[in-house]
Amino acid sequence: LATDAIRAVGSHGQTVRHRPDDEHPFTLQIGDPNRIAERTGIDTVADFRGRDIAAGGQGAPLVPTFHRDLFATAGTARTILNIGGIANVTVITADGAVSGWDTGPGNTLLDAWIARHQHRPFDNEGEWSAAGTLIEPLLARLLEAPYFERPHPKSTGPELFHLGWLTTHLEGSEAPVDVQRTLLELTVESIAQALSNGLPEVVRICGGGARNQFMLQRLIARLPDCEVTTTADAGVDPAWVEAWAFAWLAEQTLAGSPGNVPAVTGATGQRVLGGIYPA
Repeated sequence: LATDAIRAVGSHGQTVRHRPDDEHPFTLQIGDPNRIAERTGIDTVADFRGRDIAAGGQGAPLVPTFHRDLFATAGTARTILNIGGIANVTVITADGAVSGWDTGPGNTLLDAWIARHQHRPFDNEGEWSAAGTLIEPLLARLLEAPYFERPHPKSTGPELFHLGWLTTHLEGSEAPVDVQRTLLELTVESIAQALSNGLPEVVRICGGGARNQFMLQRLIARLPDCEVTTTADAGVDPAWVEAWAFAWLAEQTLAGSPGNVPAVTGATGQRVLGGIYPA
């Protein structure tokens, strides 16, 4: 694309620290928008989460309004499930009301565990997980994490769900492949529990987890009363939903329109999110 064909770059950034519940709440994303604007010659919009946190919110998830705009169908309750490092849901009721929150780990523990034991960046299609045996006592211990019992609005990240946290729940004799299988079930079960109070008719999955065939099989089995597919069934490649969402958020910012949903993040009101870095 030619530079003059692009109105702006909406930069998500990579979250390296997210502490919305601290005494002095903050969030930190790397990916310097000054450099993006300088090197591309395109206006850049970034730092979307900080304003919501300043307004008393969690700063996440920020995509539910976009999900409603893109995926809502009148008369049908549906959930958009994004399985990235952390999994989050956007719950859209049949009348269009929207809520959303982080359910817990998505791929972050799975990726870290396979990197440690097999030196691979991810479990391709969940093949290694599928070869293991579920360790039910371990799963039960992991599901006791206080985060899962917290009411939403809530958000989390790898500062909570990391290998150090996992290690405190291991006895040390577990086969690595069985731990991987159990971590996949942790993702599936925490998602299912998060939706248990009001099962949607339709669940559309996006993010990297949409490529994990074993995870999809387990979600379909765990949510038997829902139609569970990827967002491809709605005409949107699962790999592009997040990028599209932050382009949409940048459009909101440039228009001076709010991008957050207070019922989702817990902010005291709607806010225009992000800073604009002119080229």
